[in-house]
Amino acid sequence: MIRKFEENDIDLVIQIWKNENIKAHKFISKEYWENNYEYVKEILPTAEIYVYILEDKIAGFIGINNKYIEGIFVDSSNHRKGIGKALLNKVKENRDSLMLNVYQKNTGAISFYKNNGFVIISENKDKDTNEIEYTMSWNKQ
Repeated sequence: MIRKFEENDIDLVIQIWKNENIKAHKFISKEYWENNYEYVKEILPTAEIYVYILEDKIAGFIGINNKYIEGIFVDSSNHRKGIGKALLNKVKENRDSLMLNVYQKNTGAISFYKNNGFVIISENKDKDTNEIEYTMSWNKQ
């Protein structure tokens, strides 16, 4: 089941954010994510967030601002269950287009987005991490 984020979800959501960023981005120091933890915890609720509930627990979430996907995060124990796709489809429902940034070295995420209709439209260097990022976009057919 997918529902809108509620204020008391923040601790579980931010823990998934931190854990999954560290696992998915081994090319970025763990300290980078830990140092940004409090900042992200503070600003996260300003985004439109949907959580995926599985067995009465938050298994993943998606954050979006207008047409920009801030991120999709699924607890690693629940990967490959269609949760990320379901969350992505939820935000596609009422939008004609979407955009996001993804690190070039995060090949799993790039494949996921390509499989869900996104295309790479540009690349740039993230000033905070010095890593190459792709900007990807999706347009409703």
